[in-house]
Amino acid sequence: MIEISPGLRLPEEELEFRYKRASGPGGQHVNKTDSAVELRFDLNASQALQPEVRERLQRLARRRISREGILIIHAQRFRSQERNREDAIARLAELLREASERPVRRIATRPTRASRERRLTSKKQIGERKRGRGRLRQTDDH
Repeated sequence: MIEISPGLRLPEEELEFRYKRASGPGGQHVNKTDSAVELRFDLNASQALQPEVRERLQRLARRRISREGILIIHAQRFRSQERNREDAIARLAELLREASERPVRRIATRPTRASRERRLTSKKQIGERKRGRGRLRQTDDH
């Protein structure tokens, strides 16, 4: 079991790991070892996720989810397979923690009378300033 948050635990059986060669620099060693990790997590088959958490996760990780509903996380930051595996699990856990938090509902409020008056006064001052920037008018003195 992987502890995500106090109320959310994920069985390791629900995670599938695939190992492949990492891209990028690494010398001669990089062509021989499968150090990159691809973590696959089937959202629809998971028993650990509540429906609302699953929905929020689908919105959060939209680009990482395949058509079949499988969340895919690629990890190749580190040189060792084990560290990349831990990195992939940590990134999945962070996504799940974020998805498990309920969004705070915004309560609509109205501006106070004083704030409306301040805004209108400010607009009037700016308008006067701009009007003063116009061409100088010819008077009878010149």
